[in-house]
Amino acid sequence: MTGDEKHSFSANSTLDVLWVLYDRVLRVNPANPDDTERDRFLLSKGHGPMAYYAVLAAKGFIPLDALPTFGRYDSILGFHPDGQLIPGVEIGSGSLGHGLPIASGVAAGLRARRMDGPRVFCLVGDAELDEGSNHEAIAAAARLGLNNLNVVVVDNKSASHGWPGGIAARFAVEGWSTSDVDGRDHGALHEAFSTPHPEAPHAVVAHVETKG
Repeated sequence: MTGDEKHSFSANSTLDVLWVLYDRVLRVNPANPDDTERDRFLLSKGHGPMAYYAVLAAKGFIPLDALPTFGRYDSILGFHPDGQLIPGVEIGSGSLGHGLPIASGVAAGLRARRMDGPRVFCLVGDAELDEGSNHEAIAAAARLGLNNLNVVVVDNKSASHGWPGGIAARFAVEGWSTSDVDGRDHGALHEAFSTPHPEAPHAVVAHVETKG
């Protein structure tokens, strides 16, 4: 499998989740991508950014004619997204396991600044959950009561964890609220993202069949 094919599989598994977030959920403004009151979206699954770029272009963060330049040496659209180059991108990502710890820190920072409006959403892949940094972040976020933090786990069966009860149970045992949904069902995704969780962070496990 070539590098482009691997990126295509990862992009395919995240496209529906990304579209629902940017079309129905996230409070973000392409005309003012650094608005302090914006919701924060962090793509931890940064090795498959083509779907992310397509959604950002559709929503006006980047020009549509930038999409064909993906991966070129002179393009802002690299194989991993760069938060210094692309409007609306919060972090540079791609190394598995670091997005959720960063998102937890962002959520804690917003709360420390008494900013109750902005929410933090982080998209991770199922294989990332094998990383120790994620286990630490899952435990810490619950203990800190970060109810402004939302994690989306795209479960495309690229890992076999063997946790009793599945991925959602891994979060629930630490005190998270959880939802298990079809990752292609836009209505179910929107409902899960809209579920109130005033006392705890929330994890949405989005099940898809596409591997990558």
